[in-house]
Formats: sequence, structure tokens, C-alpha cells
Amino acid sequence: MNPNPGRPRLLRELNDRTAVELLASSGVLTRAQVSTMTGLSKVTANHVLSCLEKRGLVIKVGVREGGRGPSAALYGLNPSSGYVIAIEVYLETTSAVLTDITGGVLAEMAVPTDVAADPVTVVHTIVEDLTQAAQIDMARVQVCVIALPAVIDPVTSNVHFCYDMPAWCGNVIETLGRRLRLPVMIDNDVNLAAIAERASGAASAARNFVLVWIGRGPGSAAMVGDQLLRGTVGAAGELGWMPVPGAVVSDGGFDRTRHEVGAAFQSLVGWRAVQELARKHEIVADDAAQSVAAAAGEAAAGSMMGAAFLDELARRIALGVASICAVLDPELVVLGSHVGAAGGEELAGRVQRAVAGMCLARPRVEATTVLDWPVLRGAVLVGVDQARERVFFSDL
Repeated sequence: MNPNPGRPRLLRELNDRTAVELLASSGVLTRAQVSTMTGLSKVTANHVLSCLEKRGLVIKVGVREGGRGPSAALYGLNPSSGYVIAIEVYLETTSAVLTDITGGVLAEMAVPTDVAADPVTVVHTIVEDLTQAAQIDMARVQVCVIALPAVIDPVTSNVHFCYDMPAWCGNVIETLGRRLRLPVMIDNDVNLAAIAERASGAASAARNFVLVWIGRGPGSAAMVGDQLLRGTVGAAGELGWMPVPGAVVSDGGFDRTRHEVGAAFQSLVGWRAVQELARKHEIVADDAAQSVAAAAGEAAAGSMMGAAFLDELARRIALGVASICAVLDPELVVLGSHVGAAGGEELAGRVQRAVAGMCLARPRVEATTVLDWPVLRGAVLVGVDQARERVFFSDL
């Protein structure tokens, strides 16, 4: 009797996973390179690649020439082995992409958001349109990841709170799964942006970091290692509600005319507050990000007006950041969103200095380097990871 009946299966899964993760991160490799880079013997590496190739999960994509001896075949993940759809839903616009299992974009679209529409019908239409545009059978989509500016239960993915789009609240995910007949994930937009920042942005080398999102409303996401801190009901990072000096404590209500929390941190750094601060300093622009960009440019050129605006904005942001740092003491704080990107080093440096004067923590503060579609990028990363798990390892 085999005393370890699960061992061959476990070894096979470990070897397959090692090879797949290597090909996913490195692109195309020869059998010899897979052996060298994974530490697997040449015999084992050959066997793993052969098995994955027979399953249609790995394909030969060319040959490497120029070395001694015969040309070596190059192997890569089969892009057509699975597909992912990522959708980003905001008040004004809903954006979506369809990618293959390597993350390559095959179709994309953007439509105006209809807050009164049934979310299930909207998502089903988007999935149909994307798969038709890419000429992909919907049944081959492995997962659909949806990003919302909302409080989302970390266990069930039910939406507890989404002020701008209340139709999403409740058990939408179960209905979506039945309608689409594929796995659906719903996650907070800033959490997904943090995943993108960890993968390829300013936080790629940080042990732990906090992403602070200054957009329509302030939010944040904290990562320790690769683990997001979500909280019990998914409300971790909802900075708009944070009581801070200089702002009236929220009573749990909203300013219905401004469509935002009327007090707490939101009243200091929400997009309307940033615009009001810009007008106070005679900086005229169409939105908050453009105001910050204009001020950063002026400050870099020596303008006292631009510098004064950034100083005040940095002090306001630092009130929230220092409150976070007093509890978490992160290595790095990343200023995300269009506002963080627009402020660049001029704003980040000011926030770092202000935080140092407010608490004992001394985090580096940097502007985001994920400039294009950070939320959608994060959703794709999560989707691709889930799709690979389903395609490559579900039957092991």
C-alpha cells in the first residue's frame, strides 16, 4: 500500500504550477530555460511541458536560434486557453475589457452609466458585446471581475453600500452568476487599484503600503505583503467617513445637493473641496486633477500661488494619512487617482513632510506610477489569476 497516496498528485500540481507561473511572468522560454529557472530536472521540465502541451495549455511559439546545436523550441502559455472580462463601473462611465489568459486585450468598450438600469442586464449586455467583438464564445470566459466604488462584503461579494448606484446593493452577484453562467467577482475600486500598484507601480518593491485615493471621494487600500486588509464588512479604507481635525464629524448622512458625505475627511479632500480650494488660490481648471496639475506646474516654476495651494492641500491630505500611519505604520504611502498623478513629486513631497510633523511614523510618500486605468488593470490581474487557477489546476 502506498503510504503517501496524495504525494504524486501534489508533486504534479507543484511542478505544473511552477512552470505555469514562470511562463506567465517570463513570456516564452525553452525547455532548458524552464529547467534552469525553476530548478526542475531536465527530465521533469520536459515531462511537465509535454503534459501541459497535450492539454492545450502550453504551445510552441517559435524557435531560438543562434546557439550551438539544433534550434530550441520556445514555449508559452496558450492565450486561447481562457478569457477574462473586467468591468469598471463609475457614476458617469462604465468601462470594460476582454483579455486572454495572458492579459492581452482583445476587445474594449466604454458606455455611459445608467444608474437606474438593472445591473444584471447591463453586465450581461457588456459581456455579450465584448465576446461578439472578440469573436469569443461566452462559455470560454473563465471569470468576470467588476469594480465598484462601494463597500463590498469580503466573503460573499454582496454590495453593502454604494451611494451613487444603489441598484447594485444587495445580492446582485448571485443573480449575475446565474444569468452569465460564469464566475463573477465584485470588488472595491481602490482595492483593485492597489493590486495594480503592487504589480507594476510605485509599490512593487514595498513590503507594505497604503494607497490613498483622492478622487470624487477619498478612499484607501492597505496591503501587507500581498494581502489586502478589507475589514469585517469590507469597509476598511472608507476615508470619507474618517473624523479628522478641521472637519465636522459625520452624522452618517449625506449632503444630497453635493452627492457626498457632508463632513469628516470627505469635506476636506473630496473633489469639490479640492476645486473650492483651487478657486480660493485663483487656480482655474475644469476639475480637481487639472487644478492640482496646474498648481504643481506653477509651484515647480516658482509660483507662490501654486505652492500655497499645494501646501494647504498636502496638509489636508496629511491629516488622513497621519491617522492611518499612526495605526499601521506603513513603509510607503502612494497618492493614487488622477489627483495623485497630477500632483507628482510636488504634492507627494509636501504630504510626506506634513505627515512627519503629525505622527511618529515616517513613511515615504510617492505619486502613483500606474497612470492608465489603474482600477481596470487591477481587475484584469485578479481575473487572469483566477482564470489560470481554473484552467490550469482545476482538474489536477
